[in-house]
Amino acid sequence: MPRIPLIDQARGVALIAMAIYHFTWDLGFFGYTDPQMATTGGWRIFARVIAGSFLFLVGFSLVLGHQQGFRLRPFLMRFGKIALAAALITVATWFAFPQTFIFFGILHAIAAASLLGLLFVRLPVAVTLLAAAAAVAAPLYLRAPIFDHPALWWVGLSVNVPRSNDYVPLLPWMAPVLLGIALARLFVASSLPQRLAGVGTSTKSRWKSLLEQAGRHSLAIYLIHQPVLIALVYGFSLVVPAPAADPAVDYTRSCMRACEVEQNAGFCQSFCKCTLDRLTEQNLFADLNRGAIDVTKDERIAALSSQCTADAETRTDLKE
Repeated sequence: MPRIPLIDQARGVALIAMAIYHFTWDLGFFGYTDPQMATTGGWRIFARVIAGSFLFLVGFSLVLGHQQGFRLRPFLMRFGKIALAAALITVATWFAFPQTFIFFGILHAIAAASLLGLLFVRLPVAVTLLAAAAAVAAPLYLRAPIFDHPALWWVGLSVNVPRSNDYVPLLPWMAPVLLGIALARLFVASSLPQRLAGVGTSTKSRWKSLLEQAGRHSLAIYLIHQPVLIALVYGFSLVVPAPAADPAVDYTRSCMRACEVEQNAGFCQSFCKCTLDRLTEQNLFADLNRGAIDVTKDERIAALSSQCTADAETRTDLKE
């Protein structure tokens, strides 16, 4: 089958979206925006759409690349490059961000999904679509403590979601790969491949050519773009330093975010204000900010939290 420029161009668009997201994360990391902005709200949805688009294209390309039979050598070469790149990302982030290093990110998911995807490239489309639906449903119904072991985090069924700067477990993220495989099977069975193979080749604009080239070298761009962006933002920070963060604002924001997972906004506002006031009154706030206090073991923090919980519950009951 002739190469289809639109596939490479779509991959190029995904690369641009990824760079935009990572630049936003970098701005937060250096203090120019809220550090949590890139991982919440619309930005979080944006990140998931980007990851899903890459994985969808993995499945789609898997069918196109092996439509006329499994090509072992090209597959192993591609798989080896991705697996090696994933290992390099793990090692690099282990040193840069030891508490949130990337142990199973998008490259790890692509490598694993490429292997598993081979099982579906010849199966009926209906079976593949059912498997995609099962991959989406599995984290909703099959989470279990046994998967909390670090050796099983890659599966995606742990009760407690592990911390990582890029966590893309197989479940549910195998779903877009399978969807890509299913749609590619329908695609190759139609007349669309021949029609699209030559689309835009005679009057291709410069930006389409650039997108196509980027799509063909997506792995190299993935590995290079973030160090370049970090270097640029770091260089800018030396000339125009980010405004100093207000510890009280940061604490309140973090407290509210953690509290609202289980409580309503009214309770959390009372609780977070109370804890901030008492930490300040007892001269604990500065020590807490610089990591000198272990909140899981310090009895002063436990007592303070209990008191503020009771106060917040009382205030909430009175308002109701």
